[in-house]
Parts: sequence; structure tokens; C-alpha cells
Amino acid sequence: SCRERRAVFLTFLSPRFQQLLDDYPKCFIVEADNVGSKQMQTIRLSLRGKAVVLMGKNTMMRKAIRGHLENNPSLERLLPHIRGNVGFVFTKEDLTEVRDLLLANKVPAAARAGAIAPCEVTVPAQNTGLGPEKTSFFQALGITTKISRGTIEILVMGGVKCHITMHYGLSESNLFNNLDKKHIIGKV
Repeated sequence: SCRERRAVFLTFLSPRFQQLLDDYPKCFIVEADNVGSKQMQTIRLSLRGKAVVLMGKNTMMRKAIRGHLENNPSLERLLPHIRGNVGFVFTKEDLTEVRDLLLANKVPAAARAGAIAPCEVTVPAQNTGLGPEKTSFFQALGITTKISRGTIEILVMGGVKCHITMHYGLSESNLFNNLDKKHIIGKV
């Protein structure tokens, strides 16, 4: 049943996490928003032999750290950072080398409605290459356009701005996907 599988998973995660805390002197807390399973697999392969990636339930990771505080009180500094979709990368290697491997695996991803914008996005004045039937996307966002040679042209720069930590709406995500803009960076 689901409860039995969960109990087995939770009993496996906590001792393994505590063992990794004992075995590895250094670790990263990494954010894993917009990271697919294929990208995670690639990251694990690139880190093989240099680092270990552990993703898990935040409550279980906090519980494992609290259970380990008597051995290593400095771990308490990690607790406030365990929020959202995070994981740990444990290593004995140089931190900059491991960080560079993680950054090398950043991949652009398409904007999705409801996703949080990781960087500020501005649509420049440009010829979009889209046909006139797509004007509704621009009208919904209040972007000034004209039809030139059978394609939509954006007249004013900065018609759509998505600020950092702002959620993409349905109209913004449709527009960015139609313009083939990949602004969300899937990162670990």
C-alpha cells in the first residue's frame, strides 16, 4: 500500500542522509525548480565519483539534521535553507569544481503558466514572425503591434515584463512559447 511504501522510503532516507552528513565534509543546498528527470540523471552522471546528490522530503531532511545536531551543532545553520524544491550535493572535492559542473548542466526551459520567473524578462521591439491570427496574445497583454508583410511586429520595447519571483500567467507563457523564448533556466 501507499503508506507501507512511504514508511519504507522514510526509514531508508533518514539513515542514508545522516551517513552522508558523517562521510562528506562539504555540501551544497541546491534548488531544483524546473528540472526534469533526464536533466537530473545527466547531473548525477556528471557528478559521479566527485559528489552525491540527495533529493528528499524537506521534513525528513530537517528531522535527520535535528537528529544529528548533537554530533555536529553547526548543521543547525542549514535548517532555514530547506524550503521549496531543494536537495543536497555532498562532496569531498573542491567546491568550485563541483559548482562549475552543476552550472554546466543548466538548460533553458519553456515558460509554463504558474511557474516563477527566475530572471527579469522583457520582450524587445521586433518582428515576431507570427501570423496575424496570433494578435490576441499581444492584445491580452496590452502590447502595441502592427502587421507588417503578413507578420506581427512589436512596436514598443518592454511591452511584457516579468520580474524575478513573479508568476508567469497563461498569456505570458503562451506569448513566450510562441516567440520561442526560453527564459526559465532549469537549474540545480
